[in-house]
Amino acid sequence: MTLREMSVEYRAQAQALRGRMQELEKAWKQTKDPAERANLEGRIWTLEVLWRETRDQAVLLERYYERGYHRNEKYTL
Repeated sequence: MTLREMSVEYRAQAQALRGRMQELEKAWKQTKDPAERANLEGRIWTLEVLWRETRDQAVLLERYYERGYHRNEKYTL
């Protein structure tokens, strides 16, 4: 599997994470229970971190071999 092919998988996973975040955000808006809201906020925050990192990795893998691409210093291969 090439890095570009891997980037497609990362993008798909990022999309799935984003979809789940949106579901949880909708549930957060609908609930009035403070404990449930706090629980949902924690889950959303965790998914947001995973989503952001997965998305960044997808970009890195897509563009790794492009000349002149300024890589994200956060990730090194």
